[in-house]
Amino acid sequence: MASGIFAILDDVAMLLDDTAAMSKIAAKKTAGLLGDDLAVNAEKATGFHPSRELPVIWAITKGSLINKLIILPIAFLLSAFMPQLIVPILLLGGAYLSYEGAEKLYEWFLPRKELKIAARESDEPKEIVQQEKAKIRSAVRTDFILSIEIVIIALETVIDQSLTIQLLVVGFIALLATVGVYGLVAVLVRMDDTGFYLLERAGKMKGMMAGIMRAWGKLLVSSLPHVIRLLGVIGTIAMLLVGGGIYVHNIEIIHQLLALLPTLGADFVAGLAVETVLLILMFTAKGIKALAT
Repeated sequence: MASGIFAILDDVAMLLDDTAAMSKIAAKKTAGLLGDDLAVNAEKATGFHPSRELPVIWAITKGSLINKLIILPIAFLLSAFMPQLIVPILLLGGAYLSYEGAEKLYEWFLPRKELKIAARESDEPKEIVQQEKAKIRSAVRTDFILSIEIVIIALETVIDQSLTIQLLVVGFIALLATVGVYGLVAVLVRMDDTGFYLLERAGKMKGMMAGIMRAWGKLLVSSLPHVIRLLGVIGTIAMLLVGGGIYVHNIEIIHQLLALLPTLGADFVAGLAVETVLLILMFTAKGIKALAT
C-alpha cells in the first residue's frame, strides 16, 4: 500500500518536473510575443478616466480569459484532427493585426482632429460609456488574435509530449499571457497614483528619505504621459511585427525574399507590405462605395 502511494507521488513529481522544464522552453519561445502582447494591450488599456482605469482593465482581463477558454480546446482539436487549418487561421490573424497597425499609422499621419476634439469635449455619460465599451471590444479582439499565436507556438513546443504535459504547459502559458500581461498593465496605469502617494508620504517626513520619496514621486507622476505615448508607439510597431512575422514564418516565398534581413526587419517589412495591401483594398472599397451612392 505504502509503496503504491510513493509510486504515485514519484509519478506526480516527474510530471511536475517535465512540465516545469517544458514550460521554461515554451516561455522562452513565446517571450517576444508576450512582450508584444504587453505593449499592444497596455496601449489599448490606457486613455481612460483615472477612476475607470482598473475597471476597464478588469473587463479586458475577463475578456482575455474567455478568449483563452475558447482558443485552448479549439487549438487542441485542430492540432489533433485538422492541423492544415492552423496556418490559414494564423494568416487571417496576421492580416487583422497588420490592419490594426495600419489604422494607427493612418491616424498618426492624417489625424482626425475634429473627432478627437469632439470626443475630448463631450461630457455626455452615454457617449463616454459607448467609447469605453468600443475600446474594450477592440482590446479583447486584439487579445484574441495574439492569444491564438501564443497558444499555437506554445502547443508546437510540446507537440511531441503527452497530452497531460501539453495541457499543463499550454494552460500555464495562456494564463501567463493574461494574468502576467494585465497585471503589469494595471501597475503601469497606476504609476501616477503611486507617485502621488509617495509625495503625500514625503510631505509628512523629514530628512534624506523624504527627499528620495519626493523625487521618486515626481518622477512617476511626470513619466506616466510619456510612458503611455511610448506604449502607443511600441504597441503599433508590435502589431506590425507580429502580423508580418506570421507571414514570414508561415509562407516560404516571403521567408526566402526577406532572408537577408534580420528577423525583426523581415517581420516589420512583411507587416508593412500586408498593411499597404490592406490599405489599398480599404480605400478602393470606400471609393467603390462612394461611387455607388
